[in-house]
Amino acid sequence: MIDPVVLAIPMYLLLMGIELIVEQFQKTRHYRLNDSITNLSCGIGQQTVKVFFQVVTVAAYAFIYENFAFFKIENTTFAYIILFFAWDLCYYWAHRMSHEINLFWSGHQVHHQSEEYNLSVALRQSWFQIFFTSFFFWPLALIGFDPTAVVFVAGINLLYQFWIHTEYIGRMGFLEWFMNTPSHHRVHHGRNPKYIDKNHAGTFIIWDRMFGTFQKEEERPVYGITNPVNTWNPVWVHFSHFQIIGKQLKQTPGFLNKLKVLFYKPGWRPESMGGMQYAPEVSRDSYTKFDTKTPGVINWYVLFQYLVTVAGTAYFMFNAEKMSWMLKGIGVTLTIFSILTPGYLFERHKWAVPIELIRLIIVSGTIMFLVYNSPQWFLPITIGLGANILIAALWLNKIQQWFNSIEEHKDPQQEESKTITA
Repeated sequence: MIDPVVLAIPMYLLLMGIELIVEQFQKTRHYRLNDSITNLSCGIGQQTVKVFFQVVTVAAYAFIYENFAFFKIENTTFAYIILFFAWDLCYYWAHRMSHEINLFWSGHQVHHQSEEYNLSVALRQSWFQIFFTSFFFWPLALIGFDPTAVVFVAGINLLYQFWIHTEYIGRMGFLEWFMNTPSHHRVHHGRNPKYIDKNHAGTFIIWDRMFGTFQKEEERPVYGITNPVNTWNPVWVHFSHFQIIGKQLKQTPGFLNKLKVLFYKPGWRPESMGGMQYAPEVSRDSYTKFDTKTPGVINWYVLFQYLVTVAGTAYFMFNAEKMSWMLKGIGVTLTIFSILTPGYLFERHKWAVPIELIRLIIVSGTIMFLVYNSPQWFLPITIGLGANILIAALWLNKIQQWFNSIEEHKDPQQEESKTITA
């Protein structure tokens, strides 16, 4: 069964396009190209590695269901409705613990790193969170909910959460009392101390009201995490908090204290090291977002190549179920490689252009090898890939010239450049 999230990809892109149009008319700036590309890269990476990771978690759920379930619940309409509420309750606790346990926060903090708030943030999903949260749903297996029904309901629950990542929808009247809304979820993404660890709901805000984690939106939040990652690298953002925990474990004395570093709230320290470190107050007027300025020649190149990557990844995800494990591995590897290079270009690494050329050659060569025995596809795909490499080479030459000018002037702000927001 195809994941509903994969089927919804065209809808995601359409809604983001609508939000961008609204942004142009209202003269707001909730999108930045570098931030949005990083968000999408995290989501693309999550969907591709899930090809392997979900096998493990679904297998664990199925094992419990087959061997330890108290009942076997038939997949009726009523059962799906009950399961939707039960899943959302389990999601609340999984999500809440992902904020309140430092080790689990390592798997979830990726989703909160963006300092913007728009629909692309909904796609900024962690690659490893599934391992820290999957066991919160095992009670559903014991009750007897079928694994296929659970996978379907999980996808629907995630689909609901997409549209609430926007600043263009205000309060929604009586729905605010029992549904998770954009207003409630903006609070959840705020790094203001009063907003931290609040509104963990997936679909129904009733769980936060019941368990004491509800916070109404008051002043407009400052978005992001208290330890900003300050990078556009979609791979590194997934490992940054593990590095922080490693340093904390090295500095913290005593085995018991080290365990507390892992399983207490983020920011916990023993009294000998100053005790709990709380989030500092933050103001929208004084807070400076992480950003890097790049010219239009880079921005338009990244956007063009990224559309190619998205198209290729969409094809892979729609056909992954029919592929061998070797082909799946190749698909995941090529995808991860392809989402790395935009970050290198945005961060103006001097070796970004050679890496991008290598990527183009490897990805194109691999695809040509895979379709070699398909005469109806080999020639047109080869021509398309060859044209893309030729255009990219000419484009990258201009980008390299800009990089060289930076080395000469040591001040990219002096270079005339035109940036695009998304």
